[in-house]
Amino acid sequence: MTASIIVGVGAGIGAPYPAAILVRELIGSGAQVDVVPTPRSLEFVGKATWEGLTGRSVHVGVFDHPGSDHVELARRADLVVVVPATADLLARVRAGCADDLLTTTILAASCPVLLAPAMHSAMWMNPATQDNVRHLRARGITIIEPTTGALGSGDVGIGRLPDPSDIAKQVFACLRTAEQRLKGKRILVCAGGTREAVDPVRFIGNHSSGRQGIEIAKAAADEGGDVVLVAANIEEALLAPLIGRMQIVAAPSAADVEEAVLSRLTECDVLVMTAAVADFRPMRMEPTKIKKNPDSSRTLTLVLEETVDVLKAACDSDSRPALVVGFAAETGTPEEVRAFGKDKARRKGADLLAVNRVGEGFGFGDVENEVLVLDSQGRALGTESGSKMQVARFLVGMIAKRLDRIAQ
Repeated sequence: MTASIIVGVGAGIGAPYPAAILVRELIGSGAQVDVVPTPRSLEFVGKATWEGLTGRSVHVGVFDHPGSDHVELARRADLVVVVPATADLLARVRAGCADDLLTTTILAASCPVLLAPAMHSAMWMNPATQDNVRHLRARGITIIEPTTGALGSGDVGIGRLPDPSDIAKQVFACLRTAEQRLKGKRILVCAGGTREAVDPVRFIGNHSSGRQGIEIAKAAADEGGDVVLVAANIEEALLAPLIGRMQIVAAPSAADVEEAVLSRLTECDVLVMTAAVADFRPMRMEPTKIKKNPDSSRTLTLVLEETVDVLKAACDSDSRPALVVGFAAETGTPEEVRAFGKDKARRKGADLLAVNRVGEGFGFGDVENEVLVLDSQGRALGTESGSKMQVARFLVGMIAKRLDRIAQ
């Protein structure tokens, strides 16, 4: 589900520009954003800027739009965040004023409300402001503490608006707490790329970094899911932030992935196979390092054998989870990738198959991704492109909807 967020903008000098950055970041993460500025804030940033950023109409007064616009905005909002919340705006919200569209919308909202104050240090520390903050918190409104730094007046002190990315993190954390669509669900995610040993030094591997799978595991955990991550050769730096949030199982080879996944099928509601599992492995691993022989030809023959198709085995298992999601990394033109994906969807039998183009700067590593999601018959269900976080949230949203449908 796409989050509907109202970004209120107060008339703080210098702060509306970070508000524009926040709006862009929220939209980039997949949210639908309506900007509601106070009339005085338009002296800093005009309506045309907000409409250009969001692609949506911007209203200021309660009667600027026909009908009960303030009630409609509040009814469909999942969250309201005000950036910046001036001292005057804090006082008016505390008093329950409804003299412009923003304060009226806040008063009518039943969703979480976050206020990010920004003002001069003397105004922030004034007993009246602190009293307003205490009352607003007691009412259940979240106050994002201002930081210390350079202020619009040229002074240095507390009262500076936090970085837009930090505000965005709190916004999404609040949304996750409010929603938790996967709460109580057990999610098994397999990520990374396997390595098949040739000798004690060398291996056959692939370019998968595991980043997309990690983002899916994080998004599932954010939605309340109980996540187990089967990690195939993922850098420790990428795994470190996940420790404590989920169980991590190391599975370096295709055989390790096979054992880790198939032995846990009865313990999960959803299996997500993002890992690039080797299709072939050396039939025999040499016990010692293979040396060059200057007296022989400059060739080496490796005999390979097929590995178990873990996704297909999971789909065919009597212990198959309620929902199986596979990935198909393909090369070629977009048309060829789509055709390969349709064929694979029919052969594998996964409920959802995310097809993505890889190679030549696509897919692998710290780059943006694009997926086409197909059902088990190869029918297109949707596409998403952007950061791996955006793609992960899109896929986890589809998973949540599918689980809801199964439960009905």
